[in-house]
Amino acid sequence: MSTPAKTLAAGDVRRLVAHVGRRRTSSRDRVMVLLSFKAGLRACEIAGLDWSMALAANGKIASSIMISAAIAKGGRSRRVPVHDALRAALARLHAAEGRPRAGAIITSQRGGHMRARSVVNWFAGIYAELGYGGCSSHSGRRTFITLSARLVSRAGGSLRDVQELAGHRAITTTERYIEGDRDAQRKLVRML
Repeated sequence: MSTPAKTLAAGDVRRLVAHVGRRRTSSRDRVMVLLSFKAGLRACEIAGLDWSMALAANGKIASSIMISAAIAKGGRSRRVPVHDALRAALARLHAAEGRPRAGAIITSQRGGHMRARSVVNWFAGIYAELGYGGCSSHSGRRTFITLSARLVSRAGGSLRDVQELAGHRAITTTERYIEGDRDAQRKLVRML
């Protein structure tokens, strides 16, 4: 069994966003990072995402992204609420591209949809540039799921809500993504 992708601390994510913000394709790259860390999307979902899945009827960024069965792993569609930072990044990219109603959100150098393998390679390159060992394209998704699981009770939800956001068929799959927190465990035991 392979080692799970490393989760990133908030400071590491901020450093990652700042790093891609200095690149020639910074608007697209920022959206890629935020789709991973703030929406929990897989590489294949980032690659397949179309503007029609992220826009409301009025042409503005919707309050949730519709991950269609055509791009979701296992053909399992779902809706993912849009985080404020992701909404802002999507709006900037949308405006920069002339406010299209359809077509790839994450484009390759040729202008079409980036392939899932290219998204995986892109993340590997960015993590290597930053010296983030143990990270992969799945690090953002694993970080998203772990943080969601830690915060879900504050939102009045349950692990079932995290499972649905992740698009997993079984809660046991979601549980495998969640990284434990030794400090929280110590606090919990002291509270008993």
